[in-house]
Amino acid sequence: MCGRFAQAQTREAYLNELAENIERDIPYDPEPLGRYNVAPGTKVLLLNERDGTLHLDPVHWGYAPGWWNKPPLINARVETAASSRMFKPLWQHGRAIVFADGWFEWKKEGDKKQPYFIYRKDGKPLFFAAIGSAPFERGDENEGFLIVTAAADEGLIDIHDRRPLVLTPAAALAWLSQETSGKDAEDIAKKGAIPAGEFTWHPVTRSVGNIKNQGAELIAPLA
Repeated sequence: MCGRFAQAQTREAYLNELAENIERDIPYDPEPLGRYNVAPGTKVLLLNERDGTLHLDPVHWGYAPGWWNKPPLINARVETAASSRMFKPLWQHGRAIVFADGWFEWKKEGDKKQPYFIYRKDGKPLFFAAIGSAPFERGDENEGFLIVTAAADEGLIDIHDRRPLVLTPAAALAWLSQETSGKDAEDIAKKGAIPAGEFTWHPVTRSVGNIKNQGAELIAPLA
């Protein structure tokens, strides 16, 4: 599961880690994004490739095609997305990347749920695999994007049984490429994921449960 995450650094910080020398059509902006509590139903900067060039577009987090009569979906399982009737077209032609600093999960402790912030031990940016209804510059409010999730393993399973599919920079670029086939993308998802051992986590304030809260204190460890 991935239902909340942080995307707070500057876009340049993420791009320099991922694609410093790659051709892109993305305006320079030195201002930090400052989103410490990104929630479904909002627009999120989504990295995608069009005509061999990288673009960064604000895209609705949630996917509900016209025939879907249920609440929008926000995640797609990596185990089934490539072959499912609903997600296969997105997997083949709508792959994208979401920048992040870490994500939140809630674990039941006693009679309450304690939120945790999960991030890389080395502090580097995360690149979530995503799929959606391309072309993303349309800004469609319904057919937006979903974050691809995988089964949690090692210590991460103590927090939640699912986690976002976080790719290495090289795998993220290959995932984005329009020349990558749907089958090749399956291999990238299997071989290019950051292993669970490279993540750590700490408990954070329950204030993250309110999407109106956006400050840096939301990702700070509890005293």
